[in-house]
Amino acid sequence: MTTTAHGIEELKALAGADLGGSDWLEITQERVNTFADATGDHQWIHVDTARAEEGPFGRTIAHGYLTLSLVIPLFTELLQITGVSMSVNYGLGKVRFPSPVPVGSKIRLTGKVGAVEDVAGGGVQMELDFTVENDGSDKPACVGRALYRHYA
Repeated sequence: MTTTAHGIEELKALAGADLGGSDWLEITQERVNTFADATGDHQWIHVDTARAEEGPFGRTIAHGYLTLSLVIPLFTELLQITGVSMSVNYGLGKVRFPSPVPVGSKIRLTGKVGAVEDVAGGGVQMELDFTVENDGSDKPACVGRALYRHYA
C-alpha cells in the first residue's frame, strides 16, 4: 500500500514511519545491457552470459549502481508526495551492496523514514533508510540512506 503525504507538514509527520515494501521487479538481461550501454560499464559479469555461466555467480548479475538507481522508481511505490513545488535527491549515505542481484531474480524496496527537518527555502530534508531485498536471498542486495529535499 502506498503512503501519501500532502505538503510539508504531512511529510514532517512521517518521521519514523515504516513505508512497507514495493512490488517485486524482475531484473532482466535487457535492463542490465541497457545500463551497461548508458554507463560504459561492460564488465563480463554483467553482459557476457556465456562467460558468466562459468564465473563466480553462475550467471550475469546486475551492476550495483543499477540496483541503486532503481531505488527512485521503487520509492514512488512507497510514498506519493503531493502539494510540494519541487523534490530533489540531496545525497546518499552508508550505501552497501551485501549480495549480488542475478539476472532473472526479483528485487523490491523497503523503507523507513528517519528524521524530517526544516531546511532553508521553506522545505524539509527527509531521510529514508532503505533496503533493496533480493527474492530468495538471505542478504539484501543494497542498503543505505537517501536524503531528499522537498519544497513548498
